[in-house]
Amino acid sequence: MRTIIWFLLLFAVAVVAATTLGTNDGLVSVYWGSWRVDTSLNLFILALVGTCFALVTIIQALSSLTGLPQRAHEWRVARRDRTAQAALRDALAQYFGGRYSRAQTAAQRALAIQSDTPDLAQDNEFTVLGHLLAAGSAHRLQDRAKRDEQLARALELSRSSQAARSAEEGARLLAAEWALDDRDASRALDLLAELPPGVARRTHALRLKLQATRLGRQPQEALKTARMLAKHQGFSKIAAQGLLRSLAAESLATAHDVDQLRRIWLQFDNADRRDPVVAAGAATRAARLGAPEEGRAWLRPFWDRLGELSADERAAVSQGLVASLSGIGPDWLQRLEAAAQAFPREPAIALAVGSALAERRLWGKARMLLETAADDAALSTEQRRQAWLALARLADEEGDHERAVHCFEAAALLG
Repeated sequence: MRTIIWFLLLFAVAVVAATTLGTNDGLVSVYWGSWRVDTSLNLFILALVGTCFALVTIIQALSSLTGLPQRAHEWRVARRDRTAQAALRDALAQYFGGRYSRAQTAAQRALAIQSDTPDLAQDNEFTVLGHLLAAGSAHRLQDRAKRDEQLARALELSRSSQAARSAEEGARLLAAEWALDDRDASRALDLLAELPPGVARRTHALRLKLQATRLGRQPQEALKTARMLAKHQGFSKIAAQGLLRSLAAESLATAHDVDQLRRIWLQFDNADRRDPVVAAGAATRAARLGAPEEGRAWLRPFWDRLGELSADERAAVSQGLVASLSGIGPDWLQRLEAAAQAFPREPAIALAVGSALAERRLWGKARMLLETAADDAALSTEQRRQAWLALARLADEEGDHERAVHCFEAAALLG
């Protein structure tokens, strides 16, 4: 196709030349001193074109000849650049392949080639990536001194160069990850705190912060971070719910008095305070700290709408109520009986209602519910033991010592 196009262009030029020059009768006279040269206009035009072509060719030849050293230098630089790039790619491949010694050697070779070539030394982004690969390989090899040295060089270069600024974010995230591997939570949190706000809200940065806060035993901060990750869909819905409940339980466990527990509860997000499992854990902790009435106050909204909760959530609320029964008032009796009638086949509710009625010394109503809970294998061993012990106390109150002994034996056999 290209040959055909050239033939067509050649034919077009021939037609144009024959049309314009074939009938050209012009004359050109050239005077030089006493000399005069007459020539046809066609010959003069051909000579002029040829002369211009020769001059352009000579100029290009001279330019190529004088630029030969520069082109040779550029060729050598390009060859060294390709060699350095190949070494860096080899280091990356070796790093992902788990050959960290080879990766470190290849990264050092790439950096050495670049440092020995002045024209390549200005590529700070390449240098930062090379130092990060060397630092990552040193970290995998447990060479912390070498790792910190390479990381410091990468951070220094990235701060001084606008082109390598994006690599600085990656360097800090990697440094925080390595600090977590070293179990150094404070250093990881310091590195993450130095990130720009936009970078700090990225999913990977939030995951690192969550690990650091959990490692540093900061459950409140970990709970906030996990809440942000859940909003960014960093976990599945079920995993996020389980993690948030676990972190809330850790936060509640740090309270050593009722005032501290109350402050922690008020610092929780509204979504956490609306979680029945979290509220049950708070009520249990309040009861252990000597404030069962406050625990019951936190549980009351959930107990009033048990029908809206799942079976597991009703079991958690029931367990929290059992832990905070001390001093329960008569205002609970109606809602307790309503719950027992609404969920007659749930042993956790039977245990909670039976224990509450026993606390109110309504032994006749309590006995049947506690016996149901004690014989139900769906309950945990601890819950069944609580039911048997409550039955033993009832029998002891009624003077039935033989039955009390039987209940104590049944509780002991549960292990």
